[in-house]
Amino acid sequence: MKKLDAGGHVNTRETLEALLCAIRSELPELTIEYLPVGIVAKCYLGPPHEVHTLDRDGSIIRHYKTFEPLPPLMERGRSLALHPGYAFIEIYADKMIAVADNGDTSIVKGQE
Repeated sequence: MKKLDAGGHVNTRETLEALLCAIRSELPELTIEYLPVGIVAKCYLGPPHEVHTLDRDGSIIRHYKTFEPLPPLMERGRSLALHPGYAFIEIYADKMIAVADNGDTSIVKGQE
């Protein structure tokens, strides 16, 4: 996830597809309704950017500034994404999974 913001910041459709293939290869048994709605991670572009999102279809990568709201289901992951202990937050309809740099996960159940 951190590579999405690494120097130069060039995102191509091919790079995005490679990331999505990696996610699918780690979660092959899951059908689409069990995949994340999206992913929220800290943005390393610097102020005023705060977080960025990647949707589960891979069609959008967007950087959000501190004053810009995320889509409704994604907004609840913003504060966790900014926590230094987490690399990124997977957002699901019924839970969030906070993923640390070392791969450890914490599950936050519920919609709100």
